[in-house]
Amino acid sequence: MDQTPDQTPARRRARPPHGSASLSQFQSHHASHDREIESLAEFDRVVSASASLAHHRVQAVDLTGRTDALLAADTTGAVFLGCPMDPGAAARIRAAGALVFPPIPGLPFDPYRGRVYSPDELFARLDEGYGATPDALAYDWFQQTKADGDVFASMLRAIHDDAVSDALDELVAGARVVGVMGGHAMARGTAEYAGAARLGRELARAGLTVATGGGPGAMEAANLGAYAALFGDGMLDEALMLLAKVTSFAPSVTDWARTAFEVRERWPDGGASIGIPTWFYGHEPPNAFATHIAKYFANATREDGLLARSTAGVVFLPGAAGTLQEI
Repeated sequence: MDQTPDQTPARRRARPPHGSASLSQFQSHHASHDREIESLAEFDRVVSASASLAHHRVQAVDLTGRTDALLAADTTGAVFLGCPMDPGAAARIRAAGALVFPPIPGLPFDPYRGRVYSPDELFARLDEGYGATPDALAYDWFQQTKADGDVFASMLRAIHDDAVSDALDELVAGARVVGVMGGHAMARGTAEYAGAARLGRELARAGLTVATGGGPGAMEAANLGAYAALFGDGMLDEALMLLAKVTSFAPSVTDWARTAFEVRERWPDGGASIGIPTWFYGHEPPNAFATHIAKYFANATREDGLLARSTAGVVFLPGAAGTLQEI
C-alpha cells in the first residue's frame, strides 16, 4: 500500500521503550513482490535509483562489497535475510531501523534463497558421486533433524519452504501451467516412459508450462518431453535410447543422473519446465530435465503447491500411492 502520514521519516525514527523496534515498522507496505531484492544487480538498481532500501526485503544477496552503498541508504524497516555483509555495517543498519537475519553456517542449503533450484545446483559435485551433491547433503541433514524436535531446525525448514514457494509464485506468474502426475517406478526404456515423454513434448509445444512432482519415472519423462520440445522430433527418440542404458535410479542414483546430464550436454538449452520434488521422499532424487526445481522439505506443502499452481489442468499417468493421494 502507499505510504501514510504515520510513515514519515520523523515517525519512523521513533522507537518504543527499551530501544526495541515496532513490529509494524517491518510489516509489508506492498502486496506485490516489487520490494523484494534477490540479486546484486537488483540491489544496485534500487540503490542507484533512490538511495533507499526502506521496507525492502533483501534475500541471500552477498553485500560484502557494497558496504558504502548500504550505509548511505535509508534502511528503515528493511529486512535482510541471509545476506553476508560487513559486521560493522550490519550493526549500523540495525541501529538505523533494519532487521538483519545473518547467514546460517554449516547448512547444506540456504533457507533464505530467492530463487528456485536448478539441476546444476542440486547435482553439483556429481562427479564425486551422488552422496557429495547438495541434494544428497540436504536430505542427510533432514534425516538427522526431522525427528529430534529441534525448534531451530523446524524453523529453518519452514523458512526455506516459504522462500521456495515465494520464488515459485514469481516464476509461474502469468503462465498456463499443466500438472503431470505419475509414479516414480515407470522405467526408462519402456513404452510407457516414451509415451509420457511425448505427452510432455506436445504440451510444451502447445504453449503450456509442464509441472511435475520433479522425481524419476513418469515425472522425469514429462520433464524430458518439455526439454525436447525445442528440438526436432528425432532428438527425443535418440535421448530415450541413451537414457535406456540406466533404466532406474536404483541401485545407483549417480549413474542414473549422469545419463541425464549426458543428454543435456549433447542437447543443451532445452525447453523449460518445472519440477516440484521433496526431501521427504529422499530416496527419490530430482530429475535433471526440469529446468526449474522447487524442492521442499514438507511433502504436504509440495503436493498442495503443485496442484494449486496447475491452473491449466492436470494429467494423471500411472502411479501408486502418491499419485492416488494427489487424485
